[in-house]
Amino acid sequence: MSRSRGHTIMEVGPDGVAIITIVNPPVNSLSYDVLRSFKENFDQALQRDDVKAIVVTGAKGRFSGGFDISAFGAQKPEERPKPGWLSVEIITDTIEAARKPLVAAIDGLALGGGLEFAMACNARLSTPTAKLGLPELQLGIIPGLGGTQRLPRLVGLTKALEMMLTSKPVKGKEAFSLGLVDGLMSPDDLVNTACQWALDIMGRRRPWIASLYKTDKLEPLGEAREILKFARAQVQKRAPNLQHPLVCIDVIEAGVVAGPRAGLWKEVEASEGLIKSDTSKSLIHVFFSQRGTSKVPGVTDCGLVPRHVKKVAIIGGGLMGSGIATALILSSYPIILKEVNEKFLEAGINRIKANLQSRVKKGKLTQENFENTVSLLKGTLDYESFKDVDMVIEAVVENVSLKQQIFADLEKYCPPHCILASNTSTIDLNLIGERTKSQDRIVGAHFFSPAHVMPLLEIVRTKQTSAQVVVDVLDISKKIKKTPVVVGNCTGFAVNRMFFPYTQAGLFLVEHGADVYQIDRVITKFGMPMGPFRLVDLVGFGVAIATGMQFIQNFPERTYKSMLIPLLQEDKRAGETTRKGFYLYDDKCKPSPDPELKNYIEKARSFTGVSVDPKLVKLQEKDIIEMTFFPVVNEACRVLDEGIAVKGSDLDISAVMGMGFPPYRGGILFWADSLGSKYIYSKLEKWSELYGEFFKPCAYLAARAAKGIPLSASVEQANSRL
Repeated sequence: MSRSRGHTIMEVGPDGVAIITIVNPPVNSLSYDVLRSFKENFDQALQRDDVKAIVVTGAKGRFSGGFDISAFGAQKPEERPKPGWLSVEIITDTIEAARKPLVAAIDGLALGGGLEFAMACNARLSTPTAKLGLPELQLGIIPGLGGTQRLPRLVGLTKALEMMLTSKPVKGKEAFSLGLVDGLMSPDDLVNTACQWALDIMGRRRPWIASLYKTDKLEPLGEAREILKFARAQVQKRAPNLQHPLVCIDVIEAGVVAGPRAGLWKEVEASEGLIKSDTSKSLIHVFFSQRGTSKVPGVTDCGLVPRHVKKVAIIGGGLMGSGIATALILSSYPIILKEVNEKFLEAGINRIKANLQSRVKKGKLTQENFENTVSLLKGTLDYESFKDVDMVIEAVVENVSLKQQIFADLEKYCPPHCILASNTSTIDLNLIGERTKSQDRIVGAHFFSPAHVMPLLEIVRTKQTSAQVVVDVLDISKKIKKTPVVVGNCTGFAVNRMFFPYTQAGLFLVEHGADVYQIDRVITKFGMPMGPFRLVDLVGFGVAIATGMQFIQNFPERTYKSMLIPLLQEDKRAGETTRKGFYLYDDKCKPSPDPELKNYIEKARSFTGVSVDPKLVKLQEKDIIEMTFFPVVNEACRVLDEGIAVKGSDLDISAVMGMGFPPYRGGILFWADSLGSKYIYSKLEKWSELYGEFFKPCAYLAARAAKGIPLSASVEQANSRL
C-alpha cells in the first residue's frame, strides 16, 4: 500500500461554518490524497444540516504551494484519474457549483494549483504578505486546474498573461488591488473573518460569485485578440525553442472566444499532452535536482548543526570580491573588506555601493535599506580586525604563490574556528593551503560572476575539509539565496573543468574551417546565453589564457592547443574590455563581426600546422552542437567517475546555473541521456580517430555505452545493470 501524501481536517464551529484545513507539510501541496480527502469533507459539509458555509485554509500559515509535482508520472496509468476529473468534475462542477458558499483564507503561499483551487471559491481573503501566482510554465506545463480561464476573469487578460508567462507571483496587497482577492486581513483575524464572509454570502449580504463566469474584467473580443497576438510575438522572441507558453496563450484564447467551459476542456487536453513532453520532463528534473543539491551523503546526514557565522572577511575588492561582499551584506552579514592600499580599497567599496544603488534604481532596495546595508561594510588594509571573524573568503587574482601567502597569513591572524575559503575558479585547494596546518578548515567557495546575481555556489572540499565546515557553508549559501553544489577538489572543480572543452571545441572547429560567428549563432539558438567565442570575449583573454594553462598542465593529453587567443591578445585584443576580441564592440558593448579575424585564424593555423577540413567548413547545425557539447559530456563523465561530483543531477544543476545550459534541456547529462550513451560514444570515437585525443571517449562513457546505461545513473544503478 502506498503511503498517504497529506489529508484535510474538517471542524464545524458553533456559527455553522465548516473549516477545512489542508495538511501536507511543508507547503500543503495538493496531492491526489489531499484532493480526495477534501472532496470527502466537502461532500459531508454539503450534506450536513448544521453546516451553512465552508472556509478552506492551510495548516501552519501556508494555504497551498501547488499541486504535488512528485505525482506527475508517479502513478500507474490505471490509478490516474480520468482527464478532467480534477479541473471540471471536482473544482468546477463540485466546488464552484456548490449550494453552500466556500471562502479561501490565504496566508503564506497560494501558488499553482493552490491558487487555482482558491480561484474556484466564491471569495478569497488573504494576508498582505501572502504570495499568489501561477508558476506552472517554469515546469513546462500550463495551469491545469482552471487557472487559464479564471485568472483572466478575475484580473483582466493583460495581467493574467503577465503572471502566467513570467511565473512571477504577486503579494496579497497587490492581489487585492487587482481583484484577485476580495479582502486583506492580519494572520490572526484571517480565518474568523473568512467564516463571517462565508455566512454573509450565504445570507446574500455579499455577492455569491462564480469566478469562471465573471466577464466584467475581460476585454472586448477585438482588443483581447490584439493582446494575445502581442503576447505570442513576445514569447516567440524571448523563448523561440519553447512551445508550452504558446499553448498557454492558445488555451486562454479558446476560453475568451468559445466560452469558459470550452476553455476548461481545451486546458485539460493541452495539460495532458504537455505533462508527457520532453520539455516538462527536463524542467521537472531540474526542479527536483536543484532541491537535491544540498543533500550530501556523509555530510548532511550525520546530525551536524551549522555554526552561527556572525562576521565575514573578504580579501580583494575586485569584481568578484565586491560581488561576494554585496551578496553577503544583502543578507545582513557584517563584512570586513581587505585590500592592499587605500586606492584599491576605495574602488572596492565604491563597486559594492554601485551594486546596491543598481538595486535601488530597480526598486528592489529602499534608500533606507541601502544605508543600513552599507553600514554593515568596513574596510581595512591589515589583518588586525580578523581576530574575531568566523569566515574569510579570499578573492584575489589567480596567482598560486599570492594565495599561498594569504592563507599562511590567515592561519596566524584568524581564530582557530574560522573557515578559510577561496573563491578560486581553477586552482587546486591543496596547493593553495600547502603552507598551512589548517587543511581541515580550508574550503572552496567558488561564486560565479557577477557574484551577487548568479545563483550558483560551488562548495569545494578537499579530502581533509571537515564535514562541519561543509555544513556551515551550505547554511550560508541558503541564507544568501544561492543554490549550492558540493564538489571535490581538482583543477577547475566541476563547472569550469566540465565546460573547459566548450571553448576548446570551438577553437578546434574554427582552426579546421568552421566559421566563428556561425558557431556562436548555432549555440545561442540551441539555448545557451552566448556561444563560446562571445563568452571568451566577455570573461577576457587574460582569464581564458590563465585557466587554459591550468588545463594544459593537468590534462595535456586531451587539451586542444590553439594559438588563436594568444595571437589576438598579442595585438592588444583582450575581449570586451578593449572593445576588440573575436568581435568588435561599440560604446554600448554591442558586438559585431570583425572581418580582420580571418587573418588571425590563418596565422594560428600556420603555427599549429592545421589545414582546413572541407567537411568541417560546411557543418550542419546538429553537427556543430554535437562537436561542441559531446566533449563537455565526456568531461562531465570523468568528473562523475572520479567522484568530483556526488551525483549526475548535481552536474546538471551546475551546467544550468553556472554556465547557462538551457534548463528546458534538463542539464548536460540529462540532455546527453536523451540522445543515448551509445550514440555519443560512437560519435566521439569516430572523431578521435579522425582528429585525435581531444575527442577520445573516457572509460566511464565507453563502459556505459557498451551496456546502454544512462550516463547520469548512480554507481549502484549502473552496477545492477552491468
